[in-house]
Amino acid sequence: MQFLQELQERYIQEFSNNVPLSEFLLNILIASILAGILRLFYIHFGNAISNRRRFANNFLPLALGTLLIIMIVKSSIALSLGLVGALSIVRFRAAIKDPEELVYLFMTIGVGLACGANQPILAGIAIVVILAVLWISKLINGETKGNAGRLFINISTDLDDLEKVSAVLIAHLPYVELKRLDTLEKGLDLSFVARADSPEQLNKLQKEIRNLSEGTRLSLLEQPELIV
Repeated sequence: MQFLQELQERYIQEFSNNVPLSEFLLNILIASILAGILRLFYIHFGNAISNRRRFANNFLPLALGTLLIIMIVKSSIALSLGLVGALSIVRFRAAIKDPEELVYLFMTIGVGLACGANQPILAGIAIVVILAVLWISKLINGETKGNAGRLFINISTDLDDLEKVSAVLIAHLPYVELKRLDTLEKGLDLSFVARADSPEQLNKLQKEIRNLSEGTRLSLLEQPELIV
């Protein structure tokens, strides 16, 4: 029992000498707050059509994990060398479907790096400036307008003419953007994000889509988090 107590005191003392406990807790707190701000911004203003809320839940553990790694590297050369060897066997094979997801992951890692290097003020200023620039660019491009009728549209058709299908959408909806195209054995599978201003527009749209061919199917899914 005494051995365990001495061992614990030794490691706590070593940690305190290399990284002050108050500094460690402050950096964790600021990293958590900044990761939370990034999460909220991405959920409400991101353009990815995947489940942004679920993806953004990774920001906090990623930021804190990066902070921990930097703290270890900074506190001990021996531990940093061992950490490099351990991480060299790790392989990440998760596919990033949208470049925007990668951008937010890099920003989250940057928060962890800055706070782990005891630069929380730099991290805070950088995140505020970056998000402000992103917000201004969205205002300039008009991406923050139109809060109603935001839709994810999937069309499966036996037609091979993309322009013909797109023309129907463009003729009835004020905003249409193609997000994904898959070629089937016969025909196409298309995914769009769009905005509708009234139910009448959707009623006319589904009639026109139905008239394209007997093998054309339309699926509409409301996506209130989309900014279109």
